[in-house]
Amino acid sequence: MKLIIAIIQPHRLEDVLKELDKAEIHLKTVSNVLGCGRQKGRTEVYRGRKETGNLLKKVRIEIAVNEGFVRPTIDAVMRGAKTGNIGDGKIFITDLAECIRIRTEERGEVAIG
Repeated sequence: MKLIIAIIQPHRLEDVLKELDKAEIHLKTVSNVLGCGRQKGRTEVYRGRKETGNLLKKVRIEIAVNEGFVRPTIDAVMRGAKTGNIGDGKIFITDLAECIRIRTEERGEVAIG
């Protein structure tokens, strides 16, 4: 089991979600976050407005998947998020020690679905 965390530009969220749905990756958590990387807070245009500062608006998507879905998930995020410009984001992949479905108390791969 893996936990895939993608940090992307907010205006690419809908495209990423569409690509994840096409890849049949339906279980995800989405959060609005602030952060900066190599951009170092450079001015960015978001929905026609310039934004400046050290921390820029980003979206964090967390997806827990079984081993067979790791590559399709990464590929879907890449297709949806990539513009070729600085600030497209990052994908982090970590081992997931355990998953427990609260309702049924199922554990492991079966709990992820």
